[in-house]
Amino acid sequence: MGAVTYPNAAVSDYTTQNFIPVQLPFNAKPEAVDFNITWTPTIVILDETGKEHHRGVGFLPPEEFIPFLIVGQAKTAFDLQNFESAITLLEKVIKDHPQSSAAPEAAFHLGVSRYKATNNPAPLKEAYQFLKDNYPDSEWLKRAQPYALL
Repeated sequence: MGAVTYPNAAVSDYTTQNFIPVQLPFNAKPEAVDFNITWTPTIVILDETGKEHHRGVGFLPPEEFIPFLIVGQAKTAFDLQNFESAITLLEKVIKDHPQSSAAPEAAFHLGVSRYKATNNPAPLKEAYQFLKDNYPDSEWLKRAQPYALL
């Protein structure tokens, strides 16, 4: 990723504007042990307390890396119960990166975030239908399957 993804201007800009990036060798001690890093590249998104919220292993090209990061931000916001921020970030992935591999995951989490924000189960069923219509081969459709029963 150091030759292709990290030097990309859009990736560099997004990363430095939204994260405190730290790059370590996969065998750095104690970090590799503390964060269960066994392969490279491993991207771990942490909050300010050091709690992990999102992880990815393996190469991602620039057009996949930014939506991956946005989903990580959204999952962090969700875990911190900032559902409106999570919703905004997830909508951005679906709108700006609909062909990315992160988009189906974003759609799934968008339904869950909207549900958590409102306690209304309708967004869960809407997420299932959106996934069925737009990402029928996605593992996230399978995960949303129970929402079809709502």
